[in-house]
Amino acid sequence: MEYPSVMTPREIVSELDRYIVGQHDAKRAVAIALRNRWRRQNVAPDLRDEIAPKNILMIGPTGVGKTEIARRLAKLAQAPFVKVEASRYTEVGYVGRDVESMIRDLAEIAVKMVRDEERERVKVKAKEAAEERLLDILYPASPGKTRRLATQSPEGGVQTTDHNSHGETREKLRKLLRDGYLNDREVEVEMTSQATPMLEVLTPQGMEEMGANMKDILSQIMPKKSRQRKVKVPEALELLAQEEAARLVDMENVAREAVHRAEQSGIVFIDEIDKIAGRESARGPDVSREGVQRDLLPIVEGSTVNTKYGAVRTDHILFVASGAFHTSKPSDLIPEFQGRFPIRVELKPLTQPDFVRILTEPENALTRQYVALLETENVHISFTDDAIAALADIAAQVNARSENIGARRLHTVLERLVEELSFNAPELTGQTIPIDAAYVHQRLDPIVRNEDLSRYIL
Repeated sequence: MEYPSVMTPREIVSELDRYIVGQHDAKRAVAIALRNRWRRQNVAPDLRDEIAPKNILMIGPTGVGKTEIARRLAKLAQAPFVKVEASRYTEVGYVGRDVESMIRDLAEIAVKMVRDEERERVKVKAKEAAEERLLDILYPASPGKTRRLATQSPEGGVQTTDHNSHGETREKLRKLLRDGYLNDREVEVEMTSQATPMLEVLTPQGMEEMGANMKDILSQIMPKKSRQRKVKVPEALELLAQEEAARLVDMENVAREAVHRAEQSGIVFIDEIDKIAGRESARGPDVSREGVQRDLLPIVEGSTVNTKYGAVRTDHILFVASGAFHTSKPSDLIPEFQGRFPIRVELKPLTQPDFVRILTEPENALTRQYVALLETENVHISFTDDAIAALADIAAQVNARSENIGARRLHTVLERLVEELSFNAPELTGQTIPIDAAYVHQRLDPIVRNEDLSRYIL
């Protein structure tokens, strides 16, 4: 596999700056780790296996950008990426999944990535094959036989032609198809699909993979079924192209490449890692927390996980963990687990000036989202600078007075602000409504002043 080139660390930080305000240290650490993946692939083979990934632990309160960094990293990584919550592996509130499931999820994502790439590679060939199948449906004559064919002429009329040459007629029909003159015609296409057994395989805790394999075996035993669908020509061409692309892709090669990609460039983001920290109690959920750490340890250290696509080694998978650590601290993790996350970065709490930047600077800023949403109703709203400052100030006040949820507070504040406009938007079509500081205070001050009410609403 030729490992795709990634951006330089400076370019990665610059790209993250477009969506995330502040947290420069965390962005730098992530950028270096991502670039090191590419560097490792370009060193001598005998040294490549010795270079272990430097896992990252991001520490910071909720709502400061830890998960958003992970989301944006997934788009920049050009590599299989999966995000999981550590708390779902605890025995308290256990949802039926073992820790190895994160690697199986990573393998599934890698397979989807590679399969999509392969389908894109054979797209032209699949479209050509689909076109031939569609022409067979439109003109199913054997060579040498005379057929009368009624088609719509470019001038809009209907022309009836007799042709002894099947190939000549087929080429004329192909031209009409490509020029779009047959787009309104309906055809019947036969679609083949794998029959999926309607049953659920129940397996003991920790053996979910066996259940998935049983489903795969049963689906292979069941015969394929075909059905007729009546659709218009463009949709028929698309459906046939998808079927032909699936036929052209070699799934064995896809699985082999996907496993290699997951092993060499996979990234696992473990959120809420602080929820499994804590060893001071001998009973209750703390026993489970340390158990989850010990279950995670071999995967982070390097082990082999069996998936339905083959064995996946985790030695070179990059693990990025994050947690708020409100009631615990990183040193509460077991020493072996701490040692597997050598890079520690602290994300700082957000302040009122940060909120102003969050509302204005990112490409997906909340204010831009609300403007775009109401534009669909032909209602034009605009936020003045003093309105932005007032919103940021209110969000900072509520965070300081109640639970600090960081930038997520802006969602509740803004939703409450534009609630009336959103409800009345269909009756306000064509109007331009400026939102200034006076409007913000009029809508939000009654709630902010009432502490009990603001705790429930904002």
